[in-house]
Amino acid sequence: MRRRLLALSFALLAALVVLRMADPWPVKVMRDTYFDALQRILPRAHVPEPVRVVLIDDASLKAFGQWPWARNRLAELNDRLAELGAVAVVYDILFSEPDRLSPSRLLEDPTVHAALGSASLGRLQNLDYDAAFGQAMSDVPTVLSIADAGDGGVPPPAPKAGMVAVGNDPTGALFPLRSATPVLPVLDAAAAGRGAVNVDPNGGGDVIRAVPLLWRSAAGIQPSLSLEALRVAMGQKTVVLFGAKDGTGLSAVRVGQVIVPTTREGLVYLHYRQSRPDDFISALKVLKGGADPGLKEAIQGSVVFVGASASGLTDIRTTVLGEQVPGVAIHAQMLEQMLTGTFLRRSDTIAGIEILALVAVGAVVLSTMSIAGPLVALLAAGAAGAVTLGASWYAYARLGLLFDASFPLLGGFAAFSGVAMFRFVVTDRERRAIRRSFSRYVSPEVLGELDRRGHRLALGGEVREITVMFSDIRNFTPLSETMPAPALVAMLNTLFTELSGQILGQSGTIDKYIGDEIMAFWNAPLATAGHERKACLAALGMRAALDRFNRDRAAQGLAPIEIAVGLDAGVACVGNIGSNDRFNYTAIGETVNVAARTQTACRRVGCDILVTEAVARAASGLAFLPAGQIALKGVSDRIAVCILLGGEAVAASPSYAELATAHRGLVADIATDPPDMSRLAAVRRLAVAVEPRLAAVYDALPGRLADFSGQGQTPAAP
Repeated sequence: MRRRLLALSFALLAALVVLRMADPWPVKVMRDTYFDALQRILPRAHVPEPVRVVLIDDASLKAFGQWPWARNRLAELNDRLAELGAVAVVYDILFSEPDRLSPSRLLEDPTVHAALGSASLGRLQNLDYDAAFGQAMSDVPTVLSIADAGDGGVPPPAPKAGMVAVGNDPTGALFPLRSATPVLPVLDAAAAGRGAVNVDPNGGGDVIRAVPLLWRSAAGIQPSLSLEALRVAMGQKTVVLFGAKDGTGLSAVRVGQVIVPTTREGLVYLHYRQSRPDDFISALKVLKGGADPGLKEAIQGSVVFVGASASGLTDIRTTVLGEQVPGVAIHAQMLEQMLTGTFLRRSDTIAGIEILALVAVGAVVLSTMSIAGPLVALLAAGAAGAVTLGASWYAYARLGLLFDASFPLLGGFAAFSGVAMFRFVVTDRERRAIRRSFSRYVSPEVLGELDRRGHRLALGGEVREITVMFSDIRNFTPLSETMPAPALVAMLNTLFTELSGQILGQSGTIDKYIGDEIMAFWNAPLATAGHERKACLAALGMRAALDRFNRDRAAQGLAPIEIAVGLDAGVACVGNIGSNDRFNYTAIGETVNVAARTQTACRRVGCDILVTEAVARAASGLAFLPAGQIALKGVSDRIAVCILLGGEAVAASPSYAELATAHRGLVADIATDPPDMSRLAAVRRLAVAVEPRLAAVYDALPGRLADFSGQGQTPAAP
């Protein structure tokens, strides 16, 4: 078996390595989800950087009208940002067509042309809002946007930035930009820079995790909007591209003294920080802010991104932190990362280390499973998983490296599950043989315990503390004489189902059914903490179940059934008892005898649940009343007993506290010589108010004076 187990282990490990190298979509999703979780636990810390976002929000549209605005309004916005001291203004807005609201544009309509006089025509023909917007760009360096247009655009224009390549070819692996949205020539000529706004090169992504820093086009390498904003703000003319040392592709980009590490495809993983209210400024506030010192302090010396967040403009993106932010905020966060140098990096080397981690975790799990079994393997897997998780967290939090621990952990679990399943299938035949051997000797409950605990269950019997219950139907013989046998059996089956459910629900073991009687015990074969209390709760549950059962009988016009329950706790011998050929799992001893006799004494006491003082003292928090010391058949000494009145709710009630005090006083009076019964009627009224069943208890007291006499001390209240 061990050889087969080792062969299976190696096959599983090899399959997991192949799966990771193939890197199918589910594995990628799991990896992305894990990296998202890392950022949610520890996002990038906020470091004040000169980057601001001005939003064309709902308040701005309400004040200045629907979008698109006339370009003279944008010229005013540009002038205002220049006045407030912006280093550069970056528009995450496409300007592909002339302004349809420009007066010079309106004059192309013959109706408008005919309606205006010659004097007005001369002035309006020279009033061009696009030209005004372009003129405003001369006051502050401005960056405009292009976007991937699929099949509906124009060839991308030559980049405004110079691109210098160092080392191997850095362009071959970049994402292509085959067609782009045009930029109005008058605006493009005035702009200091131009960048691509696309943040999802594959399209259709819900969460933005990485954005391309560069795009490959026929006209040259096109920078992203954030990279172009960095270049223009720093006053640089060129961008340096470093090729990967081990083949085609990019490894890093440099602008001035800022170096940005990238993947081969030119992607940069976004290291998000939580958004803050002061990250965004309404365009309305900029245009109507006047000499607001707070506004000037926010804008001065900053790179200002201008974008839209108003309802209906559909430029809302989801970050890995679960935030919904305007798309322009993605570009702003990218520029912040470049300025602070806080990057998340991932390379082919890290991916290779992840495969080695998978092999290591899998080898630990599989080897320990083959040598020491599932429990030790599980502990070893936990240790290996903890080391892998710790290494991943350290790499992320301290080094900014994205090391995926999810697949090594999942692979270890899959290896463990596969080998465990194999062990189960191989050994199941042996287990079935053992079950067949023992099934003729022991009950199904004990057999199940043998399966779980094996040799630790002593088949010859063991001495232990248990709580024993006997339950009996009162007046069963007269009842059986009034019913046909099939109806009697059906009634017993229904009743025993209800009563047994309460016993099993409190972790009891049903020993046997003896005619109309049930024998059960607790704390065997399984150790059960608080077994005395559980037995009492089961008895109370049986009382409630019997009440429900009798309500159904009353609805059928049938007489109610009554039961008596007796409990005792103590030492007994529990195990397989019988002949060499046939035996049962049961309990014998003085405790069993006392429990049986206590149940019989319920009639003498006048109650339905009677427990010995040993049970009452151990079952704390329940409501008991002392019932004297009774003589039991076959037991030499009198046994102190208590009536089980109710559960925790009854025990905590003021009425029970009053009854318990009065009852103890009455018991003390009865124990005097001669007995004093003067308080019996008053205490009986208190008792009936708490539980009507107690009426029979107090009615029986005058005939039980010997149980409270000097033949034995009165039991103390539990």
